[in-house]
Amino acid sequence: MKTYLKFLLVALSAFWLAGHALAQSYYVDITNRTGFVITHIYVSPAESSSWEADVLGNKVLAKGATQRVTLTGYRSPIFDIRLVDEDGDTYTYWKVDVSKRDIVARPEHLD
Repeated sequence: MKTYLKFLLVALSAFWLAGHALAQSYYVDITNRTGFVITHIYVSPAESSSWEADVLGNKVLAKGATQRVTLTGYRSPIFDIRLVDEDGDTYTYWKVDVSKRDIVARPEHLD
């Protein structure tokens, strides 16, 4: 029985470590060329049904500025990204592969 418990603990530990080993860190640079101050940036995994917390917090993304958003502990580089400007207008980018693409927000991207 003792050997069985050791085997079970080793197997469970290996499974847990393998799951965490698949999680990676990504980043996306977001450049604001909208002509407005960006007050909120939401980034969520593409398969998510809701937006995660605002990554800007109490900060803003000024006109012409770039913000790097680090995304830690995800298994896929595919994210949905929503920007909200000072007027409450939104700019939404669906299924962005952040391992291959950064975002340059422009007026023509307005939702």
